[in-house]
Amino acid sequence: MLLILLGVLVMHLIILILLIVSTAASTWSVGGDGTTDLWYTCRNSNGGYHCKPAISEDWLQAVQALMILSLLFCFFSLIAFLFQLFKLVKGGRFFFTAIFQILASVFVMCAAIIYTVMSPDDGSVKFGYAYVLAWVSFPLTLISGLIYIVLRKKE
Repeated sequence: MLLILLGVLVMHLIILILLIVSTAASTWSVGGDGTTDLWYTCRNSNGGYHCKPAISEDWLQAVQALMILSLLFCFFSLIAFLFQLFKLVKGGRFFFTAIFQILASVFVMCAAIIYTVMSPDDGSVKFGYAYVLAWVSFPLTLISGLIYIVLRKKE
């Protein structure tokens, strides 16, 4: 039982790291002369690398908010798991933790879908690794939430 709990905890920490990197990294899309993320647009020009704040459109602000919410809910889920691990009665399930983790999964999925649909469709622009990490963290977060539903506290 201890190995299962340790495995779930390690998986949760990996998911949290993936969400932090995908939210903060500077490569949601890569163009011919620079990168774009949720916060800045950086370009190679005049022999230097210049960054300016990202466009202030509603869809990008929605993606920013959803990614931050997914981070917060994943973190709160980790805190709830650790709290329930020590305070939950024997045989109890981790429903509170599961709800937070599934909500984090839904938020990251919605953010990635909005970015996919609304990002500029230019032939030279490709999605970057932070975008891919967001999509990778979605099923992992959902699976983790489902594991918390099934998981029972033994001793």
